[in-house]
Amino acid sequence: MITKNPEGKLPQISKNSFVHPSAVIIGNVNIGKNVFIGPYAVIRADELQSSIIIGDNSNVQDGVIIHALSKTTVKVGMKTSLSHGCLIHGPCNIGNNCFIGFKSIIFKATIMDDVFIEHSALIENVEIAANSKIGSSSTIKTSNSDEIKPIDKQSIEFKQKVLDANNYLVAGYRIG
Repeated sequence: MITKNPEGKLPQISKNSFVHPSAVIIGNVNIGKNVFIGPYAVIRADELQSSIIIGDNSNVQDGVIIHALSKTTVKVGMKTSLSHGCLIHGPCNIGNNCFIGFKSIIFKATIMDDVFIEHSALIENVEIAANSKIGSSSTIKTSNSDEIKPIDKQSIEFKQKVLDANNYLVAGYRIG
C-alpha cells in the first residue's frame, strides 16, 4: 500500500526500484534508484513534518520497520542493507555501504559509512564511527563502547554479497 500522510504528501519512488505489494509506504518518503523493498516492510513518514530518504541501490528487507517521529528525518544512505525485521526509528541517519542485521534496533542514532551491525543489536542515542563492526546482541549507547570493533574483510565481503543478491532481485522483479 502506498498512500499519502495526513499532510497530503505521497511517497516518491524511483521507477527503477521494486516495492513488494505487501509493503506499506506512507507519506513524505523518497526512495532512490534500484532499491528493493521486501514483503511486509513498513516505511512511515506520517507524523507532522517527518521524512524518510532511502538512497540508491539500498535494500529494505522483509518485515523492516522505518518510522520518523514528528519533525525528524530518517536517512538511509546508498548501498545500505536493512535486513529482515530490523527497526529504524527516527531521528536517525545511516550512512552509505552499511549493513544492519536481523532484528536490530536503531533509534536516535547516527551510523557513519561502511558500518556492519550484526543481528539483534540495539544502537541508541549514539554516533557510530565509519568502518566499525558491532557484534550480535550488543547494546551500544556510547561511542566509546568496547563492543565497537574495526570492520573486517569477511564483513565487507558479506555486505557486498547481500547488495548483489538484492540488486538481482530488483532487476528480476522489474522485468516480470
